[in-house]
Amino acid sequence: MQIKSVQFVKSAAAKSGYPPKTVPEIAFAGRSNVGKSSLINVLVNRKKLVKTSSTPGRTRLINFFSVNDSILFVDLPGYGYARVPANIRKQWKPMVETYLSGRTTLAGVVLILDIRRTPQPETTAFIDWLNMKQTPMIPVITKVDKLSKIKQQKQLKLISNALGRLPEELIPFSAKTRIGKNSIWEAIERLSGVS
Repeated sequence: MQIKSVQFVKSAAAKSGYPPKTVPEIAFAGRSNVGKSSLINVLVNRKKLVKTSSTPGRTRLINFFSVNDSILFVDLPGYGYARVPANIRKQWKPMVETYLSGRTTLAGVVLILDIRRTPQPETTAFIDWLNMKQTPMIPVITKVDKLSKIKQQKQLKLISNALGRLPEELIPFSAKTRIGKNSIWEAIERLSGVS
């Protein structure tokens, strides 16, 4: 997709704060520190649209970004990071589930996993929940530049087995080399109908 315009729309913690349902939406979800912000920035050709942080758990609201006025990217809070206060973590689950359950313009979820980690129980539970809700998912495996080609293949096989998917269903991605960017956009365009 040719990026002509990108802008932050708003942040919200509840339905009352969501923007109007006018265009398809793609949500981005994953454990804290998997490279979610970097991925979104690469997809829209911006260095600092979504703030990246060395401290995981910084995204505490649902953030909406308009791309070409034709699709919304929705940055969901990362899950699974223990240093975030327990009361904040408890707020995230219902906030995210409310968005994912009731947003009729949601076209799908980009699920982001770090290639160096095998999926944890909360990730597989999240996938089961998406499957139950019949929400389409694009599995993206980030930080592939951190491993050799041989280790990449080994990890992709482990991750695909844990997710119950074929290795070729996973999209390897690197914010550094930009590998996978076009494949992710193709998957987003298929789900959203936007090109």
